Amino acid sequence: MFTGIVQSVGRIERIDRGGDGARITIASELADGMDAGESIAINGVCLTALPAGTESFRADAMNETLTRTSLAEAQQGTSVNLELPLRPSDRLGGHIVQGHVDGTGTVTSVADDGFARILEVEAPQQVLRYVVEKGSIAIDGVSLTVTGLRPRSFTVSLIPETLKRTTLGQARAGTRVNLEVDLLAKYVERLLAR
Repeated sequence: MFTGIVQSVGRIERIDRGGDGARITIASELADGMDAGESIAINGVCLTALPAGTESFRADAMNETLTRTSLAEAQQGTSVNLELPLRPSDRLGGHIVQGHVDGTGTVTSVADDGFARILEVEAPQQVLRYVVEKGSIAIDGVSLTVTGLRPRSFTVSLIPETLKRTTLGQARAGTRVNLEVDLLAKYVERLLAR
């Protein structure tokens, strides 16, 4: 379980793709002290970390993960948001994020609004059905508040700290992003359907 509070931005050093999936090597200071088999969220995707030294780690992404997330498009040199799993003693600064991506969206516009930046993201209906204005959503693993909702998209407002500490500061129109909706919304729908 994660909080959507990005701890570090890593850089993909290498991707070895094959018929079975992809092995991704990422440079990050988080690798130092990381245990083999530890979970890590990479752009909001929960994967298992395999240390590859004190300055990098590897993670295997199976075909299912590549099909459902933007990791399929990742290239050597790509920056990625990283978060280690929540410990029982940690603060829940964002919201409950599992690292189970519900779908991908596409940034359709980026606009400055004072010191903030507004991103509009077009998303599939199977994701939008769970999105509510002023509710939580994770975009590339970043916990954010939905500021506006439209029939085919939603908006979020990014503060300077988010722009500086995550890859969302580099987002442009056309950028594909991983989306994870609020877990509670999915459970409520399931319970009401019965």
